[in-house]
Amino acid sequence: MVYWQLFLAFFRVGIFGYGGGPTMIPLVHTECVKKYQWVSSEEFADNYALGNALPGPIATKMAAYVGYKVKGWLGSFIAVVAVSLPVVIVMIALLQVVTQLKDAGIVRGMIDAIQPVIGVMMVSMTWEFVSKGWKAADKQKVGFIALIALALIALLFINLHPGLLVAIFLLGAFLYSTWKMKQAKRQEKDRGMSA
Repeated sequence: MVYWQLFLAFFRVGIFGYGGGPTMIPLVHTECVKKYQWVSSEEFADNYALGNALPGPIATKMAAYVGYKVKGWLGSFIAVVAVSLPVVIVMIALLQVVTQLKDAGIVRGMIDAIQPVIGVMMVSMTWEFVSKGWKAADKQKVGFIALIALALIALLFINLHPGLLVAIFLLGAFLYSTWKMKQAKRQEKDRGMSA
């Protein structure tokens, strides 16, 4: 039953994820976090950030992760096949049609009509991530705002590749958390010596 749910969830993502990986992520979030509750929102956000730092399409990486978490290697395989299958089928079936109609007004109209929907989905997911990050920042709200500002400057003005930015932030988070853990251990050791 779970294998079938995995297949259906990621097949739906593959069918409705018009435009590639970034447009598929809100759909993956809906299926995996809200509908089936295979992962929490925090776990989804963490793995989405990690997945962006790795090469390859994000939708297949998220499918592989969720599938593996739910049902191991077979679950991972089923989820990746399911998310990829609609794209393969549609590309094979419609390649000739698209080639013949690429300059037709109806095709242009369809593309123009779907773009605002994709934009709204991306803004909605961004808002959800930012609001969760804001709540999690607790006493470090200034640092949270500074990181958002740095990310915007890097993306908009320096034109840094988003994958590189995510990799830099992941490395920074790793170094910071390692330093904090060492600091906590040192304080604990000092307290043990003074007791």
